[in-house]
Amino acid sequence: MKHVIIHTDGSCLGNPGRGGWAAILRLAGSEHRRELCGGFSLTTNNRMEITGVLEALRALTEPCTVDLYTDSQYVRNAVEKGWLAAWQKKNWVKADKKPVKNVDLWKALVPLLARNAVRMHWLRGHVGHAENERCDELARACAARSDLPPDRGFRPDDV
Repeated sequence: MKHVIIHTDGSCLGNPGRGGWAAILRLAGSEHRRELCGGFSLTTNNRMEITGVLEALRALTEPCTVDLYTDSQYVRNAVEKGWLAAWQKKNWVKADKKPVKNVDLWKALVPLLARNAVRMHWLRGHVGHAENERCDELARACAARSDLPPDRGFRPDDV
């Protein structure tokens, strides 16, 4: 199985507001890397953080071992602390009996996590880590674009 190292980030100009996401994928042991990014006209920062992970994993053409680095505690904890699995078991309702936010993205992420052996790693943002800084730069540039499509999954209740 190939080993891929992924860095992701999300950005939002206002929350909600225009948002961008980015991912850098690198095949371990090589210099081969790929940058991905995009954005939406009205979304949230958390949606962009999840979308960065989602789009990075969608870009993999075969099952891989993945070390995924994010500066989002929300995303990392949802996967690593079992929140995502618990939400699924409870039909996308949290322990506080409220519906899970961003459920469309989480549902799309579940099969990608199952297909790949993903280890999540948290990085503190904005401390000079080259790939994290590059993802931030790409995500912010996308968020600043004036020609962004709507985020069809955005719900005001997800803020």
